Amino acid sequence: MRIAIIETGVPPAPLKERHGDYPTMMAQMLAPFAPNLSFFAVKAQDGEPLPPVDAFDGLLITGSPAGVYEDHDWIGPLEKLVRDTAKAGKPQVGICFGHQLMAQAFGGKVEKSDKGWGVGVHKYAVKDRAEWMSPESNRIACAVSHQDQVVEAPKGARVLAGSDFCPLGALSYAEGPAISFQMHPEFAHDYATDLLRFRAERFGKTLVDEGLQTLAGESDRTMMARWIANFFQGA
Repeated sequence: MRIAIIETGVPPAPLKERHGDYPTMMAQMLAPFAPNLSFFAVKAQDGEPLPPVDAFDGLLITGSPAGVYEDHDWIGPLEKLVRDTAKAGKPQVGICFGHQLMAQAFGGKVEKSDKGWGVGVHKYAVKDRAEWMSPESNRIACAVSHQDQVVEAPKGARVLAGSDFCPLGALSYAEGPAISFQMHPEFAHDYATDLLRFRAERFGKTLVDEGLQTLAGESDRTMMARWIANFFQGA
């Protein structure tokens, strides 16, 4: 099964040298649970042409420092690719920016949240379950790094998980096999820690200290990786 990873952003240069890029993180996350998946990356943010729907079996959209409501010339075509992938009945997954872009592409609304930045490990309560969410869990704890949020879900979307800070944290869409998460399961804790420290001036000492404390503990990123692999293979 061939998965197209749409790269919509890159890690800060010093962190990329140590941890790799986001497509590499995604592939490493999924490989232990889905050895039948293969991956190729498309650098959408650099202007690389998006692949036609018949070039892949599934779509995976990464995080990005960009906002989905910003005037980047690659965002509109990527939204169209999301809708075309849904029409073709092929599975797709969005992570962080990818979550927001998929929601917007299907008719939802994304804004910069007045709640500020979410960093460190956040916990979402599971609101609804799907067959691919195995093993079962009542909560998801995972690294986040975002200020934008989906504030209105598309018509027909199911809210799978969320929190008081981020109520629409995981969605399943009515259009085709399509799911998305605000969280970053591809972020190993050492990368999330380095990223938080790299952006410390932006966040402020209190938020950084709180985030670092949560990253010193455990998360459910491995469970989420299994869920995403289950979703691709089941779809």
